[in-house]
Amino acid sequence: MQSFEWYSQLMKPSWSPPAWLFGPVWAVLYAIIAISFGTVFYKAVTRQIPWIIALPFALNLVFNFAFTPLQFGLRNNLLASIDILFVAGTLIWALYALWHAAPDLRWIVYANIPYLLWATFATCLQLTITYLNQ
Repeated sequence: MQSFEWYSQLMKPSWSPPAWLFGPVWAVLYAIIAISFGTVFYKAVTRQIPWIIALPFALNLVFNFAFTPLQFGLRNNLLASIDILFVAGTLIWALYALWHAAPDLRWIVYANIPYLLWATFATCLQLTITYLNQ
């Protein structure tokens, strides 16, 4: 069974968005992530901000990229739920740390509000799907 077919057969809440929406949303979010996270990593490499500020951004990328293999490769809703909690948690940590450590980079916090909103929504969605499909 293909991953898309497997996912389409899972029970989902009535407020689950259509499958076609995920691609465009992530395309926009990945553009925001590339520019804003890239700026954070550049500032850390050039020692304009401490590396500890870049750490949650790096961890967020690891957890973000792990989600698809966990959800669709392993087809493991529980691991995907745990992972998405780490995605949301590291994003909140990253934005909080940057807000307090680098006032000149607060635009990155504002730029990532759509990502934060989507990550929050995705977390609620994934936890609900996991619960519905126990």
